[in-house]
Amino acid sequence: MSTRADRLVELVSERELDAVLVGNLFNLRWLTGFTGSNGAALIGPDVRLFFTDFRYVEQAAEQVDSTFDRVQAGRDLLGDVARRMKGRVGFEDQWVSVRDHGRIRDAAADAELVGASGLVERLREVKDENELRAMRAAAEITDAAYAYLVERGLRDSTEAQIAADLEIRMRQLGATDRSFPAIVASGGHGALPHAVPRDLPVERDTLMIVDMGCVVDGYCSDCTRTFATGSLSDDALETYELVAAAQLVALEAVRAGADCRAVDAASRSPIVEAGHGEHYGHGLGHGVGLEVHEGPRLAATASGELRTGNTVTVEPGVYLPGSLGVRIEDLVVVTETGCDILSGFTKSLVTVG
Repeated sequence: MSTRADRLVELVSERELDAVLVGNLFNLRWLTGFTGSNGAALIGPDVRLFFTDFRYVEQAAEQVDSTFDRVQAGRDLLGDVARRMKGRVGFEDQWVSVRDHGRIRDAAADAELVGASGLVERLREVKDENELRAMRAAAEITDAAYAYLVERGLRDSTEAQIAADLEIRMRQLGATDRSFPAIVASGGHGALPHAVPRDLPVERDTLMIVDMGCVVDGYCSDCTRTFATGSLSDDALETYELVAAAQLVALEAVRAGADCRAVDAASRSPIVEAGHGEHYGHGLGHGVGLEVHEGPRLAATASGELRTGNTVTVEPGVYLPGSLGVRIEDLVVVTETGCDILSGFTKSLVTVG
């Protein structure tokens, strides 16, 4: 059975490289198992080296894939790695700074540096069972936090207080961290897709967007629900029902082989028909895994097709400036015939009092 490193070596060979330098910490964790804050790997058909400094030597001995030879680097870790490079060596040009590139180039006397971003990220897009197990656990904790919110109620709380309470609750339920700062946005504030919770009481008799997620074993969840905070106007109810319908259409379009742009378009069609096309300005979704935003993307500007094992969000929204916002988001696993929805909290409109 091939390891993750073996799969990367196949891509390295296809690119006609002798090795690739991996330094992005998310990529490094996926490739080697290392969770520290300073490390790098040099990997190719004839080389498999892992470098870290003295602080992480024992941790690396416990975590790093045994197929790697472990090297204790000095203070100039990149220089130590570069001096081991030979031939055509790919590097993560998306993540390497101009300064670090210069340091590597100057120290790598026997190597030609070639931009090679995206190799590990492409492999990371397809999740294995262990990864999915962690993401399911993270999604279940997020669901439980939503149930807690309904039980907790508003209590004349501010948006910021509710966001903080939800993040604490997810940790109490077993999460190691939040995926991102929780969003709680009521009334017209909900018309900002990435609203920052305010130190103001939640507005009553309107809609409130809550977007949150957590981390379990390094893997993220991401889920959005929109709640009523009392009696709603007909316009607010119609907007909610429109987004809910668009989200169901989008979920039906998700399957292995589906064009990423076409899935986005499926969600956009009913919203455009209802006259709210200009109020849905973001893409339908994004990949989730070790990072809460990774590939693949579901958007009008996306490329490629969905693959079995991709984990993506499906989150259409309508945002009416100065009035309200609605977003409904599920985290799903792409399958051959459709998708497996990890987000379990109800999408029926719930009133929080």
